[in-house]
Amino acid sequence: MNIALLTAAGVGSRMGQDIPKQFIHVNNKPLIIYTLEAFEKHPNIDAIIVVTLPSWIDVLKAYAKQFNITKLKWIIPGGEDGQESIYNGIKEIEKHCSGDDVVMIHDGNRCLVSSEIISSNLATFKKYGDAVTAIPVVEVVFQSEKGDVSKDVLDRDKLWRTQTPHTYTLKKLLWAHNEAKVRNLKRTAATCELMALLGEDVHFSKGSEENLKITTTDDMKIFSALLNVKQEGWLK
Repeated sequence: MNIALLTAAGVGSRMGQDIPKQFIHVNNKPLIIYTLEAFEKHPNIDAIIVVTLPSWIDVLKAYAKQFNITKLKWIIPGGEDGQESIYNGIKEIEKHCSGDDVVMIHDGNRCLVSSEIISSNLATFKKYGDAVTAIPVVEVVFQSEKGDVSKDVLDRDKLWRTQTPHTYTLKKLLWAHNEAKVRNLKRTAATCELMALLGEDVHFSKGSEENLKITTTDDMKIFSALLNVKQEGWLK
């Protein structure tokens, strides 16, 4: 069984809007629904769980019904940070699924995740037992201690930007989060970071610049532009 775990528990402080960014409407549809539809339509995804803000659970249930998201099985409250929210999600999955079931963790505000990205991630997982969506770095990257000056250039040919989804077995995720508690590893930015800190290899699957994480108003503008291009259908 392949389960998509969508994280949507952020308050969206960097967006500066009146409601959490994942519930902002674009073309009369909440952002989280765009993400849910991508996994709803993929033939290899069997079930979906969303971790979100407690006060928005009933709202999300109503949206899921409105937009016919039939694979959404569970909606649960998030935690204090992303790591804790994912832990809440996998503990809920543990109640219903086996340790060998596959969990695909995805940011709820990466709304343009494509079928190809999901398929590539699952194929990489099948080959290696884990998968992290990533794209190569194409810009020149500096490392700076103060954030305003540097002469320390990193080799971009060796750099990769991770995205989501990240895919592991349920038992692997439970092991990682239990180990994090033992080793006092907190507030990791993503599951791949936690796995790396625990000494695990990270295998990359194919990502895309379009698979952007909507965090700021600039990201929202890019998303809206990409969405309109896709709807016009002239770009292959």
